[in-house]
Amino acid sequence: MAKDFQASKPIYIQIAEHLSSQIVRGEMKAGDKLPSVREMAIQSGVNPNTIQRTYSEMERMGIVETKRGQGTFVTESEQVLQVVKIQLQTEIIGAFVQNMKELGFSHEEMIQGLQKYFGGEQG
Repeated sequence: MAKDFQASKPIYIQIAEHLSSQIVRGEMKAGDKLPSVREMAIQSGVNPNTIQRTYSEMERMGIVETKRGQGTFVTESEQVLQVVKIQLQTEIIGAFVQNMKELGFSHEEMIQGLQKYFGGEQG
């Protein structure tokens, strides 16, 4: 996962968002074990303390659960996972709307553009 990080957002938040996206996409399923802090730090190219903070934040949010001596696991709560999915959707839509506003589009023009886009899709 080693990648370039945005300077505008803390790295641990960016990694948490990346992991959350993987969970929502089904690349990581409920109950799956996350890589150890050390493994994830190597994969991400960051300090292990950053990954520890990422895991702690995700645990605080209920997305993962740490089992002492076993590791960190994706929560098995479908309700929590659904909330994460909706939060990601809201963030993405917000960014889209903000970008469109900056380009001068009205809400009506955005909706028309989306309807045209989806109307032209084939299955």
